[in-house]
Amino acid sequence: LGSAERFVVRFNSYFVLWLVLVSALAIFRPQTFVWVREEWFSWLLSLLMFSVGLTTSIDDFRESIKNWMAVVINLVACYGLMPALAYGLAVVIGADSPTMAGLVLIGAINGGHTSNLCTLIAGGDVALSVLMTMSTTLACIVATPSIAKLLLGTVVSVNAAGIVLSTIKVVLLPTVLGLAFNQWLPETSARASKLTPVLGVVATCIIVGTSVASCRPYILTAGISLQIAILCLHLLGGCAGYLLAKAARLSQSACRTVAIETAMKSSAVGYLLAVLHFDNFLVRVPAAVSVVWSAVVGSVLAAYWRGRAVAS
Repeated sequence: LGSAERFVVRFNSYFVLWLVLVSALAIFRPQTFVWVREEWFSWLLSLLMFSVGLTTSIDDFRESIKNWMAVVINLVACYGLMPALAYGLAVVIGADSPTMAGLVLIGAINGGHTSNLCTLIAGGDVALSVLMTMSTTLACIVATPSIAKLLLGTVVSVNAAGIVLSTIKVVLLPTVLGLAFNQWLPETSARASKLTPVLGVVATCIIVGTSVASCRPYILTAGISLQIAILCLHLLGGCAGYLLAKAARLSQSACRTVAIETAMKSSAVGYLLAVLHFDNFLVRVPAAVSVVWSAVVGSVLAAYWRGRAVAS
């Protein structure tokens, strides 16, 4: 390996450490991230998805589309397993009504876009991860309001048109652009793809740091029982997703992908829904805490699998 490639490998291997340091910095020195504007989030996510697209090919997506069972399992885990687990954990810790509502919202939202980077680092199926992210994002138009009504008795409206447009802008177009570069400029893309994971890691750290800094007051007011419950939600969800995929006899690569996609949730969407549809600010606290634990659990799984070969 050249010096640049060695740097990339070493830098990515410390993904968990970077996220922990960024989260701590956001908690203790939130002013560090005041320069990041919220409207930049879409561009940062687009950069992340472009780097993902650059490392995949059209053939990868053709093969992933055939793996429809993995997509179905992920949908079931995302909108069946995770909301039930969130509700159960809320009961176990004796959560009050606002906290329970916030936990259920986390369980009932779509998978996070940063899961694609974690899948790349973990040696999972990146193309399949992108398909799963798009499917859960589009499914949340119907699934999230339905689950909120069923478990909370609350009608949560979701901007369907906005979600579709955001999915096209943030996920589909950057990925297609990365694929196009890979198809038309294969040599240049091959060289660039060795460095693009670093851009993805940096973009993810900026997004997490800014999110944590903006939610700092709520994170600091969260009790230890809520912290543990949310950690368990993401960790147990990821483990359950892996076991479901394993039981369905999916490949090792697909099992890793399902695990990471199930574990990582779009906490920002949960926070936004809590702000829009619940007057009690305590409903927002679980989503704010989830910003940290979702990223940490996903990156821990990625780091764990990174050094372990994918079984054929």
